[in-house]
Amino acid sequence: QVQLVESGGGLVQAGGSLRLTCTVSGSTFSRVGLGWFRQAPGKERSLVGSISWNGDRTWYQDSAKGRFTISRDNAKNTLYLQMNSLKPEDTATYYCAARPGIEVYLSGYNYWGQGTQVTVSS
Repeated sequence: QVQLVESGGGLVQAGGSLRLTCTVSGSTFSRVGLGWFRQAPGKERSLVGSISWNGDRTWYQDSAKGRFTISRDNAKNTLYLQMNSLKPEDTATYYCAARPGIEVYLSGYNYWGQGTQVTVSS
C-alpha cells in the first residue's frame, strides 16, 4: 500500500512563494510516476505537473509553466513542488499522486495524499 503525505501549504500574498513536499512510503519510490494535482472549490481536480522516475522529464499545466517547478529526491522518497509568483487563482487544495511506472503520466494515478491547502491573497 502506497501512502503519500503532503505538507507545506499555507497562506501567502500574491507574488509570493511556497514549497510543497510529499513524502511517499510503502513502495519502490524510484519506480513510480508522480504528480501534483489541485482542486479549487466548485472546480474539477486538475494535473499541475508530473515527473518521470528519475526526474529527467517533466510536464506542466500551461498556467504553471515558468512559475512552478516539480522535482523529486529518490533517496529521500520525497516529491516537491516549488511555486513562485503565486496568484490568487492558484488558491486550491493541492494533492500529490502516484502510479506505477517510470514515465511522465497525465492520467491513471491511483494513490493520493490527503491534500494541503494553498491560499493566495490579493
